[in-house]
Amino acid sequence: MRPVRRVKLAVAYDGTAYVGWQMQPNGTAVQSVMEDVLARILQEPVRLRAAGRTDAGVHAREQVVDFADAGVRDLETIVHGGNALLPPDIRILSASTVPGTFDARRHATEKEYRYFLHLSPVDSPFLSRYAWHIEAALDLDAVRGGLSHLVGEHDFTSFRGQGCNAASPVRTILRAEVARHDVPGLFSIDVAGAGFLRHMVRNIVGTVVNAGKGKHPADQVGEILRARDRSAAGVNAPPHGLFLWRVSY
Repeated sequence: MRPVRRVKLAVAYDGTAYVGWQMQPNGTAVQSVMEDVLARILQEPVRLRAAGRTDAGVHAREQVVDFADAGVRDLETIVHGGNALLPPDIRILSASTVPGTFDARRHATEKEYRYFLHLSPVDSPFLSRYAWHIEAALDLDAVRGGLSHLVGEHDFTSFRGQGCNAASPVRTILRAEVARHDVPGLFSIDVAGAGFLRHMVRNIVGTVVNAGKGKHPADQVGEILRARDRSAAGVNAPPHGLFLWRVSY
């Protein structure tokens, strides 16, 4: 039966157990788990397109995906049936019908990533899977100062991860902020833009955290950006602190 409907899903997942969103030969991906479940419900092959590819160990509060199907099952069945069959670390939050031309990745106007930091002498068993524990003191004003150099359209080669196959390293960051949360010691670095290079957010976090630790001045982040050299930037921050937080259309 030919596909007659395009469906958009909002999805949340804990990426701890997965090799990332995209199917890979070296482990279980969120995409493959979801496609297998949806194929069982819909009784037809399903291929999902995602707003963004999250790496191994990275989470999503709100990933957006779309797929085409024959329209046999109603949306409520997709949501409730999907969640009944999916493992508990993956959840379909909502489903809606969209025009046939909709593309979750190409039509996204803004993606927001949120990277959580837990600043405390002792790590928390409740945060250790979802935040980078930093025991040393961190100057958050220096972190903010470093982030300010990255807002706007720039060549982000210095923050481009190995294996990135993007045609251009030029990206636009719309916002880059530090937020405090209600849990003691919990902060986040929130970065929003139209698109990102591989590992770009985690490399940014590693660099501005170095500024916060006093390893280099905040203004040096601008010099690192202009160097267009990955070796000039900081470490790739651990994946478990990163969430795809929101996708806008």
